Amino acid sequence: MFSLYLLPFLIVAVALLLGFCSAQRHERIALQQELEQTQSRLLEREKERDSAMQELFRRFSEEGKLSKEKSQFQSKLAEYEKYAALTQLALGAAHEINNPLLGILSHLELELRGAAPDDRPEIEQCIEAAKRISVTLRSLMNYARPGPLVLSKLNLHRLVADTLAFLQHQPMLHARILENHVPVDLPPIRVDANQLSQVLMNLLLNAAQATEEGGRITVSAQQLSGTDAIEIRICDTGCGITPEVLPHIFEPFFTTKRGKGTGLGLSISQAYVRRHDGEIAVDSAPQAGTTVTITLPIRRDAPALEPDSARTEEVIIQ
Repeated sequence: MFSLYLLPFLIVAVALLLGFCSAQRHERIALQQELEQTQSRLLEREKERDSAMQELFRRFSEEGKLSKEKSQFQSKLAEYEKYAALTQLALGAAHEINNPLLGILSHLELELRGAAPDDRPEIEQCIEAAKRISVTLRSLMNYARPGPLVLSKLNLHRLVADTLAFLQHQPMLHARILENHVPVDLPPIRVDANQLSQVLMNLLLNAAQATEEGGRITVSAQQLSGTDAIEIRICDTGCGITPEVLPHIFEPFFTTKRGKGTGLGLSISQAYVRRHDGEIAVDSAPQAGTTVTITLPIRRDAPALEPDSARTEEVIIQ
């Protein structure tokens, strides 16, 4: 009887318990779904953050490239401005100096003919100084306003051989060993023979001034693998160039030859090489010699030359 009396309460308690459990289950499911949604949003936020970081990095990278390009452009602009200023200077100098200088030289040479022996050294010194001004002026003109390119097909071995033959009687090359290691079967190149010859002569004379008697100066060349370009190398066993001087060697009027140079030889050489779409670089160290490397395009539109007999030339100038 008592159990029958408690039965409704038990039923109600079980029903409440089942309802509570069901509510707890629904709440747990809702919380789990909300947690999954939160995690999904977090993943999306992380993706957005990563994407934003990548975009920021890309923009920083682009800004760095733009800054580098801007710096390079400003450097080139400064170089062009310097080039333009030198052009104006050269043209003005040619007009204002050259004609009076010729008159001075003519007068000095006339004075020298009738001068007393005691007066001749002083007059000769003046003539030498005037000629030096003339050489500097011509060098400046060549740098500031080079003549137009006259391209022709060229056998590099033959050009080097002719240049060495032309220079072999120069006093500064006496007792230096000159070697022509340029292969005769290199593809012909289209260049301005006069300008390239001047470049070679400038570099060979520089090498001779830096090389003691008995030293070696070598000219070699090769076609760069996989390219339509030829690399020319002028190597010497001379005193080399210090790290402090090396960055400035192509600057106009920069020279370490006190009283013996205009400081325009390498500047003119660089200008001539670049006019041929080439590049020139110098590798040197004190007491380790110097290597000058010139890279020029082959320009395969040139007709082929008849090959010379293959040989390596060595000239020892006594």
